[in-house]
Amino acid sequence: MQTLLEQIAQKQSAQEAQLARIEQYTLLAAKQVLTAEDVVLLTGLKKSYLYKLTALRQIPHYKPNGKCIFFDRGEIEQWQKQNRVATELECEQGAIKHALQ
Repeated sequence: MQTLLEQIAQKQSAQEAQLARIEQYTLLAAKQVLTAEDVVLLTGLKKSYLYKLTALRQIPHYKPNGKCIFFDRGEIEQWQKQNRVATELECEQGAIKHALQ
């Protein structure tokens, strides 16, 4: 009987954690101005690396009061899409086009 109660409690705890994650991602999806924690969730970057990128001015960010850091969702998504790598097919087509010139 005790084991069954423990299993139910574990399942309930797991479901509560899953609901909390769903709520967190739902709130994140509605935001345009992001905090560092939001960007960590959105990009998968480590928080320390994100702060390093801001210090090196390699990622667009805002400091309205000089201390708190904020990010624009569109700019972060654009930043993530920089330095696109061409597919093998695109490389082949470019090579053919160059050879025919």
